[in-house]
Amino acid sequence: MNKNQGTKEKICTFFVSDYHFEMLSLPYIDGKLNKGTDVVVLTENDLEKSIDKVLSTINLKDEEKRKIKNINWKNEDVSKFRKIKDNSENKKQMVIFIKGKENYIKNINQNIEKWTSESENIEVVDCYDLGEIGGKMKELLKNYNKILKTTGEVEIKN
Repeated sequence: MNKNQGTKEKICTFFVSDYHFEMLSLPYIDGKLNKGTDVVVLTENDLEKSIDKVLSTINLKDEEKRKIKNINWKNEDVSKFRKIKDNSENKKQMVIFIKGKENYIKNINQNIEKWTSESENIEVVDCYDLGEIGGKMKELLKNYNKILKTTGEVEIKN
């Protein structure tokens, strides 16, 4: 859980490009999809073309690639919030990736808390652009207990 706000399980990660974000998150997303968890990616920019390119180069079964491709990778926050609300009301397990600049992540998190305040089956992964946050990484890490790396979730030690 984020140490400073909200009721959701919170994890953070950092990326340098869309491709880096996708390569970092795909093993985690694939694992969650295989467990029947719904995955939502809220993003400031459209990732559909870059995810297609990444999926064409990685070694996954076609069925797994299809599941990943079926995630909405476009910048369509309104339709994604409807899905989040429906999943929350139906108590469906869900992982929400929020990828973008710091202000976008903050605003989206506030909306998620409002729309899903009663839900405990939601995990949120805040994905920060390293180019934007620069030297604030240590400061941001203080707000989380876990970080997502290519090897999976890792506890953050002081």
